[in-house]
Amino acid sequence: MASAATAVSMDPGAKINPDIQKERDTATFDPLHLTYELDGGREVTERRRYIESLAFNDPDFDCKDVAFMTREENYTNSIRTAVLCIKKLKALDIHDITEAMWYRRAANKIEVPQLGLHVSMVMHALRTQMTNEQQKFWLKKARNWEYTATYAQTELGHGTFLRGLETTATYDPSTEEFVMHSPTLTAMKWWPGNLGKSVTHAVVAAQLYTKGKCYGVHMFMVQLRSLEDHQSLPGIELGDIGPKMGYANIDNGFLRFTHVRIPRENMLMKYSQVEPDGTYKAPPAAKLSYGSMILIRSAIVGSMGRVLAQAVTIATRYSAVRRQSELIPGAGEPQVLDFQSQQLKLFPHIATAYAFQFAGKQMHQMYADSLDQVSSGNFNVLPELHATAAGLKAFTSSVAMAGLELLRMACGGHGYSASSGFPLLYANESPACTYEGENTVMLLQTARFLMKCVRQLKSGQSFKGAMSYLAERPQSRCSAQSENDFLNPKVLLDAYRHRAQRIVFHAAENLDKAEKSGLARPLAWNQQHLYLIRAANAHCHLAVAEIFFAGVQRSEAPEAVKKVLMTMFQMYAVHGLSEKRGEFLQDGYMTGQQLDMVDRVLIRLLKETRPNAVTLVDSFDIHDKHMGSVMGRYDGNVYENMYKWAKSAPMNDKEVKDAYHLYIGPFLKENIANSKL
Repeated sequence: MASAATAVSMDPGAKINPDIQKERDTATFDPLHLTYELDGGREVTERRRYIESLAFNDPDFDCKDVAFMTREENYTNSIRTAVLCIKKLKALDIHDITEAMWYRRAANKIEVPQLGLHVSMVMHALRTQMTNEQQKFWLKKARNWEYTATYAQTELGHGTFLRGLETTATYDPSTEEFVMHSPTLTAMKWWPGNLGKSVTHAVVAAQLYTKGKCYGVHMFMVQLRSLEDHQSLPGIELGDIGPKMGYANIDNGFLRFTHVRIPRENMLMKYSQVEPDGTYKAPPAAKLSYGSMILIRSAIVGSMGRVLAQAVTIATRYSAVRRQSELIPGAGEPQVLDFQSQQLKLFPHIATAYAFQFAGKQMHQMYADSLDQVSSGNFNVLPELHATAAGLKAFTSSVAMAGLELLRMACGGHGYSASSGFPLLYANESPACTYEGENTVMLLQTARFLMKCVRQLKSGQSFKGAMSYLAERPQSRCSAQSENDFLNPKVLLDAYRHRAQRIVFHAAENLDKAEKSGLARPLAWNQQHLYLIRAANAHCHLAVAEIFFAGVQRSEAPEAVKKVLMTMFQMYAVHGLSEKRGEFLQDGYMTGQQLDMVDRVLIRLLKETRPNAVTLVDSFDIHDKHMGSVMGRYDGNVYENMYKWAKSAPMNDKEVKDAYHLYIGPFLKENIANSKL
């Protein structure tokens, strides 16, 4: 039943592998309608595909496989692509942020788009943290690309702990300037993308000093390089930090200030200001300056859904065409996809990819709604937004990266080849576990908010939002009496609520006991990390499950699509019960007999998903050129293309390599000659 429209991912004239075609023919739904659901409607899908096609079909963006490029070649090519994108987007009259992102992703294919921080964090900071007067100068020039900028926050000695940043911005009222300085080696900015060789400016996070007092981290716009010859300006040392595990095309860099003066007006002053005489005016809410960071954390949630979707698409399509072993002696080798052990590796990750994409859409909406609230003067929404973004960023990226590695191994030895797409995908996406906040620290920030909610409840206060389940009367026992009960969304969500509530309150009780034992709160907090991290993870797991189910309920897709989406929700929730069984069993909420039912239901869901597996990943609608995988090709022609890819490797440019003439040949001839003596 697979729609012919999905062939947008296929090379023209390619024949479909019969095994993968059989999978599509037996599907129970049209994948295109599920794509519409993910995108937000048919019009959005059609518009996205059109914009992607403009880049995919543009020969200006053609280049050799990045696996065969040197780092210098990769960097130069990606900068070329970035500049071409800027020019072509202007010529195409594409100005919408989302549409421009679609185009850039397609143009860059499998690599990370260059100058991305300019269009994301920098532009966002200028829009939300600058006054109208400042925007007239800086934002206009940024949109016109009259300068290139990055977001310079992380330092050599400090990352997630923002209060520990050492770069200083000391105000001099005699000249109405800030003096930017790196007082120590560890105060150097370290890691910002494109800082190494590409940008001319940066939004810099620094400790603000005025009238002898430090007022904490604030943001400043600083010019770093000449707009004439790109040389570093006086007092500024810049460079690339060297090769990394991934992001080979990105020039992550370092920055060191030596008493560099910038105008007072270069401080981002929408919410906090320094007057000409040095008087400081505080912002109405402390978290306001972290807006760009919260934006990226929110975006990571949906991004991890897309990353997991790409990985599970590769593994599922490959499992449909790979045949191995014998289930029944003499019956021939079955598709690897027919083995239950393989289904256990793949199908829960298909469901998780859908869950995370639904969660990503919800985070995007939550962030937009919060911006509206802040614009109208309501800053009360910021603590929950910060806690939710931090927790879900950590939860989704940790799950996605663990899943990606499992999916690579599910492809056997070929998954280790660069041709599979897994090595580059993992190398480029795994930093999500540490950038914009190391995951453990992010979970602890969520836990801190959860502990605050518990204290509010104990003092008789009430609250709304994602934490409101904490105020509900707990259900002491799971109500499921049969296997079918574990397909009931209410039974499933009740279980997740009970687990989260119990673990959160348990963490709060342990923290309270530690404090009452005489420990200072910071020390008590440190000794309860085990329970606090567990509480944050349980809360985030519940949040994703609730968001996923709410999204399925809201769906206006055809019934066949809604049915398969419900199966994916059930798969996500039931698999979670099975994997975290100890936490549901611990207080007697579930019995061993009920957990046996859970496992049997999971097996039923694997069987139900099997006919739709390939079509479910087709619905992610990831183009072959973006996939960058011979194993995840839409047409399923894996082996012939793996062979072609290997033959195109630079190592095969000549039959006999120089190393033979220099070392192997003389060594062998010497040994042969000696053996005749």
